[in-house]
Amino acid sequence: MVFASITFLLYFLPIFLLVYHFIPKSYKNAIILLASILFYSWGGPKFIFAILFTTLLDFVFVQKMFAASTKGQKKLWLILSVTMNLGLLFYFKYANFFVDNLNTLFGLNISLKKVLLPIGISFYTFESITYVVDVYRGVHPPLKNFWQYQTYILLFPKLIAGPIVRFHEIADQITDRVETYDKKIHGLMLFCIGLAKKVILANTIGKQADVVFGMDIQQIDTAAAWIGALSYTFQIYFDFSGYSDMAIGLCKIMGFDIPENFNNPYVSQSVTEFWRRWHITLGRWMKNYLYIPLGGNKGSLTRTLINLWIVFLLSGLWHGAGWNFILWGAYHGLFLVLERFKLLKWYEYLPSLVRVLLVFLIINTGWVFFRNEDIHYALGIIKKMYVFENYHNFNYLNNDWWFSFVLCFVFSFAYLIPFLKQLQIKVYDFQFENKSKLKVIVASLLLYYITLSYIAALDFNPFIYFRF
Repeated sequence: MVFASITFLLYFLPIFLLVYHFIPKSYKNAIILLASILFYSWGGPKFIFAILFTTLLDFVFVQKMFAASTKGQKKLWLILSVTMNLGLLFYFKYANFFVDNLNTLFGLNISLKKVLLPIGISFYTFESITYVVDVYRGVHPPLKNFWQYQTYILLFPKLIAGPIVRFHEIADQITDRVETYDKKIHGLMLFCIGLAKKVILANTIGKQADVVFGMDIQQIDTAAAWIGALSYTFQIYFDFSGYSDMAIGLCKIMGFDIPENFNNPYVSQSVTEFWRRWHITLGRWMKNYLYIPLGGNKGSLTRTLINLWIVFLLSGLWHGAGWNFILWGAYHGLFLVLERFKLLKWYEYLPSLVRVLLVFLIINTGWVFFRNEDIHYALGIIKKMYVFENYHNFNYLNNDWWFSFVLCFVFSFAYLIPFLKQLQIKVYDFQFENKSKLKVIVASLLLYYITLSYIAALDFNPFIYFRF
């Protein structure tokens, strides 16, 4: 089940919110857990038992680790938990990929039945690891009962596509959180904004990306290549940031405060800044649970360079079992290394708007690798983008695409325009007076029903990060 579906919007969500609002506080976590199990089972009934079983093992491992009397014993339980989680992630997500590559590289004929990928495994695996590591480091004690831990892992707004919420960021809220009407109104507004970003913007413009990248490379000229690349660049941003807004909003309605995941990434003036603004929770996870344990930037320049490359190669691989994702991670890692060692210092002297445009072009080009599994095809698209061949006739670009493109462009760079920046801050920080809150509710519900009409009318409603 996904948020931008009739089943979720007209049945699951209203019923859940109605029950959650009226049930006594002592039962609220139980309702969340039951709803989360149903939510996940709707799309992956075979895998819900795997999650329940692994969370049970994780809970036992961490309890044993917390009670252990020596550091060696604690480390043993830590290793067992991390190995189990990463082992399951490797098997489900990468087994077929590695077997196929071994067969190709060494001329082998190893057969492996196609392994189905559990929905959201990349996200909940990382959260499971934060639980054991945070407890091991003494950042926060473990939860006292198994059902509380399952509520943390299975909390349905963030279950299948994040944000990746580290254990210590939400642990106390599971046992005691504050629900206010302001928080509920804020959550409703964020959910409706995120829903509109995903359905009205990402879906409409993303349809054109599919058209272009479905063409034979010989049919594509410079204009088509740019239309496809820009369409996907905006699609993936509004698709994923829209989902994150919906997740954060739903959590607020339930009284949870979870971290933001996007902060206007396309206004970045460096690739380093882009990664502080894009998929923020993944970046923080990689920094705290991979980059720093590897040594971070405390060693030699060579060691720092190696650490950066490892992090971004694994970041690419985390997104998918394909060489295009690894290449995409290496591509970003290259620019981060160049920026870290001041090898691109010259663009620091360019006007800020020029730097924004330059970084946007770098990011936009990288998304071509991310979108296309065939690396040769992706390279062909990028070549077409920059050789400026003759243009074809693009009558298939309808008014809906142009309307969405303009809106995507404006909202992507709104932070550069002072009055739009202030409006965005007002909305996301919920800076409204009491007399305006009724208007916020009415506007949010209106946006909700407009989005429903789009879902009913369109036959194109993918969710990009659903498969990660």
